[in-house]
Amino acid sequence: MSSITYQGFLVFSANSNDSTCSHHVPINKEDKNQINLCDVSKVGKTWDKHKTNADRISKYYMNASEGSFERYAMRVRKCSEWLEFGLSIEESKDTLQLNLLNAQFCRVRHCPVCQWRRSLMWKAKAYKILPQVIADYPKYRWLFLTLTVKNCDIKELRLTIDWMNKAFKRLTELKAWSVKGWIKSVEVTKGEDRISAHPHLHILAIVQPSYFSHGYISQVKWVELWQQCLRVDYQPIVHISAIAKRHDPKTLIPEILKYQVKESDLVADKEWFLELTRQLHKSRAIAVGGILRHYMQELESNNQRLIDKSEEKNEDNQENLVFQWSGSYTS
Repeated sequence: MSSITYQGFLVFSANSNDSTCSHHVPINKEDKNQINLCDVSKVGKTWDKHKTNADRISKYYMNASEGSFERYAMRVRKCSEWLEFGLSIEESKDTLQLNLLNAQFCRVRHCPVCQWRRSLMWKAKAYKILPQVIADYPKYRWLFLTLTVKNCDIKELRLTIDWMNKAFKRLTELKAWSVKGWIKSVEVTKGEDRISAHPHLHILAIVQPSYFSHGYISQVKWVELWQQCLRVDYQPIVHISAIAKRHDPKTLIPEILKYQVKESDLVADKEWFLELTRQLHKSRAIAVGGILRHYMQELESNNQRLIDKSEEKNEDNQENLVFQWSGSYTS
């Protein structure tokens, strides 16, 4: 029985930025001892995983009955086919450090590579901004809130998310709402029946120091308020937790600013994925409100850089390595 082995990203070329010895060294692609990105960087396996899944997504789009998906298929297939890294030595650990300098990303919303890079950029910006928020509001407290509804048919996902966002707006307009600022993200998970979806909202909220003595809302009350704003006849599941004074709210950034849809859900079922693409087209994954909007409005942008400026260090005498995606072969 044949099996598929993914070769991943292999070294294609190397060059030096030293003006006195500038050179470009093509590396033999037939060499069985070819260097894999995994051999020189811990993040190599992550790149390989996302690019492998991107190839699967590209095939889903290419094999769809709708001609409009063909353009997505071509873009995703060509996404990050090559990666250029700068090499530097991390003296404190005496290890080789790779900094991503250049790559061509497709920016298709559900491309596994691009949604991973987008999430990294969101997190980097939030990590950079939050210390200033904490400095400006040192005595304020933080809450983590998850608002859910019953599963919906995947074909009703857009309507369901619109309804949830309207309900959330009603929630923020209630007198009981004592939140001063918030970051809201929409997450969608795949139902076990292959035709449903479970949309839910994650909210990182900042409240005044007096919240726990004068404006406190219990978990039972949160359920009641969310049910009221949804205008449903069942009690929705709501999770609420407060971040202890001694704990840093940055610990929740990975949960708030993670992927909108798990990568395993994206590749699990072709028809579910294609309908997800239709349903989430031009919808917003992240929203910011209240006093946090001044600090984090940039998170709402859909046209963000996918390479961090801090990665683009290209110093004199720095060696560069270009890795090219090798796809897969049958053995």
